[in-house]
Amino acid sequence: MIREHVQKGLLAGEKNFRWRATEITRLEGFTDAVFAFAVTLLVVSLEVPKTFSELLIAMKGFIAFAVCFALLVQVWYEHYTFSRRYGLQTAYTVFLNSVLLFVVLFYVYPLKFIFTLLVAQVTGGATVAGNVDDMIRADQSANLMVIYSLGFTAVFGVFALLYAYAYSKRTLLELTEYEALLTRKSIVEHVSMAALGIVIAITAKLLPTRFAGAAGYLFSLIGVYHTIAGTIYGRKEKAVLAKMNAGQQNTAIS
Repeated sequence: MIREHVQKGLLAGEKNFRWRATEITRLEGFTDAVFAFAVTLLVVSLEVPKTFSELLIAMKGFIAFAVCFALLVQVWYEHYTFSRRYGLQTAYTVFLNSVLLFVVLFYVYPLKFIFTLLVAQVTGGATVAGNVDDMIRADQSANLMVIYSLGFTAVFGVFALLYAYAYSKRTLLELTEYEALLTRKSIVEHVSMAALGIVIAITAKLLPTRFAGAAGYLFSLIGVYHTIAGTIYGRKEKAVLAKMNAGQQNTAIS
């Protein structure tokens, strides 16, 4: 029954963007399993607290876990959306998918470490990883920021390649003008995010040692980018939809 609804387009998923994938593939199932394992790695080191003081320390760990969990879900949903939109199952997409999963698994611990450190700096005191001063030295901040930024770049770089590949297959996929526009938008977005990660890594290395961590504030440019891009592409999307709707009306009249 569900399969029939999908084939009829009743479960389109996105307004004005036809999802070309139907059943969950083995590749998507494998991806879901890897992301589930990555989430498990985020909490595997948490122990049941034996005292209330330990519970309070553990709660700080839960905050860091929540942030990391949200970021992993964001990456998973981006992959889910791509898979549903295009339904591509070629050797190239399998390769890029494998690279993405490798990066996600490799960067789980750096991701957890950096947000545990940030939460500790904001809340003060000890964390599940120990005292803040014991977690990292001042001269290690630059390398930590480089590691995180390069992981950030790798994830968005893979998505940029995936969307670029989908756009190259736009004729085969029969993308509408609106769908092609959203695909180009995704390419620009992911390339921009990957470039931002590189800029932050370079900045962290160029700044004096004690200020290297300040390079992380450049991640706030993500919000600036989405504000500007949302305005620009929002106008383009409305124009393309209006053009497509006008064309459909003219066809119906004729």
